[in-house]
Amino acid sequence: MILAVSFVGELLNRLLPLPVPASIYGMIILFVALCCGFIKLSSVKIVGKFLIDILPLLFIPATVGLIEAWDTMQSFIVEIVVISLLSTVVVAVVSGRVTQFIIKKRNCND
Repeated sequence: MILAVSFVGELLNRLLPLPVPASIYGMIILFVALCCGFIKLSSVKIVGKFLIDILPLLFIPATVGLIEAWDTMQSFIVEIVVISLLSTVVVAVVSGRVTQFIIKKRNCND
């Protein structure tokens, strides 16, 4: 099921002239399908858990690519570090605020 959704995401990436990665299309499709009940959680739960368990292994090729590109990146490493730190802080703050909002919303509805 996850492979089929990923394939549809790849198709959308090729068909639509938007700068959106295929994986994002796939995640959105899977999220909507799960929320609407088109796909049952039980049909993707085992594979999803497996993918989360092996996630660190999936970063190895990207890390090797960064190591190979070190000569190119070395000239602007300060910019990369600053952008990485700032984006990490922004993601943490936004995630925290969204989580607080959802918790407050749930408490008001109870």
